[in-house]
Amino acid sequence: MKGHTLMRRAVLLPLFILFSLSHAEQSQPISDVPKMEELTNTSHQWSNLQKVFQEIQLKFSPPIVRAAVLCFIAASISSAGGIGGGGLFVPILAIVGGLDLKTASTFSAFMVAGGSTANILCTMFINCIHGGKSVIDFDIALLSEPCLLLGVSIGVVCNIVFPEWLITILFVVFLSWTTSKTCRKGVVSWKLESEVIRRNGFGELENGVRRDESNGENEVIKSLKEPLMGEVENFKISIPWTKFGALVVIWLSFFLLYILRGDRDGQSIIPMEPCGEGYWILSSLQFPLAITFTAWILHRRETSNQQEILGQTGEKPPNLIFPIMALLAGILGGVFGIGGGMLISPLLLHIGIPPEVTAATCSVMVFFSSTMSSFQYLLIGMEHKEVALIFAIICFFASILGVVVVQRAIEKYGRASLIVFSVSTVMALSTVLITSFGAIDVWRDYARGEYMGFKLPC
Repeated sequence: MKGHTLMRRAVLLPLFILFSLSHAEQSQPISDVPKMEELTNTSHQWSNLQKVFQEIQLKFSPPIVRAAVLCFIAASISSAGGIGGGGLFVPILAIVGGLDLKTASTFSAFMVAGGSTANILCTMFINCIHGGKSVIDFDIALLSEPCLLLGVSIGVVCNIVFPEWLITILFVVFLSWTTSKTCRKGVVSWKLESEVIRRNGFGELENGVRRDESNGENEVIKSLKEPLMGEVENFKISIPWTKFGALVVIWLSFFLLYILRGDRDGQSIIPMEPCGEGYWILSSLQFPLAITFTAWILHRRETSNQQEILGQTGEKPPNLIFPIMALLAGILGGVFGIGGGMLISPLLLHIGIPPEVTAATCSVMVFFSSTMSSFQYLLIGMEHKEVALIFAIICFFASILGVVVVQRAIEKYGRASLIVFSVSTVMALSTVLITSFGAIDVWRDYARGEYMGFKLPC
């Protein structure tokens, strides 16, 4: 990293000297005090030279290539659990790729959107063709999405107000706890699956089929679990378009509110004072919007004969637990800057939602939240759009590979706990990477003597 920095300075320094000399010849003598306008112009030209060189380096440098390879691996692992993987993408892009934190965060939003798009396509179309139905629980997604989007907005404000050291501590505590609970859930599921295999007298897997050794016959028997996507039913794609359309309406409602509100600097489609009363009034409208959508969905469920949401034990979780969990996951995701998928997935597993349903449903929620972030970055004029799109395509194909491999493994070995272990692996790696990255930033701020207390949101 130091070598690349020295090379960049060596290339830009002669250009800067030439520019300064040529500018000095055309301006007033050296003995005169330079005007503030001239210094501003010089700084602007220097900034432009740096941006041009960074654009070239961003596209062709070896660190970016290494970061792309690691992000491909991270996306394939994350996709199996239906989580975005932002907790891995940001540290990889910042540490390995050498990007600043802001650029890494914008790239991560596009990469998560690309990966979640692949997950949904695999779950809703490819697997539906082979299985006849989708395991996405749109009822959970509908109950969770409004509060998840509201929580992310609250978390973003908290991220601005809270000091870096507090965010790092909260991240370590919460992610360590959820990682531990998820690992235990995976171990318990693995033991239960092993007990089912032992009780049914299944022998070793040979040539892709299980043989019953209890009676000495080489009789091929069915898998101990049904296929991940159910039985084949005339190859029909069963997608509840009404519920999917409701999710789109929720997404568009929040997106329209974000467009009208703009950002804290006053960039909006309507004239508005930066971070003024209008900004906060429009921001507060997210509360009644989320409450209205959630109440409407709950009312529809109570008045219609819809299938109840059941856990693995057959118990019915309270309907209100899903919006509450989504709100919590959204707030923490906004504070940590990693999205809500990594946080809501272990919570769904903890209340007994089957791993297959958890992974598929989280993919839908991650898709809507990540596309919301991506569009907001585009509206405020993000840089390096082409490079971000390339990384999104990389994660798209990596996610397809991860979903296909894990699905084949589940259908072959009958172990849905592989999804739980995938989630816990991503969470453990994210905890280590982001904690280390945050600790370095905290120490750097402390060494520089910078202010480390609470800040105003504007």
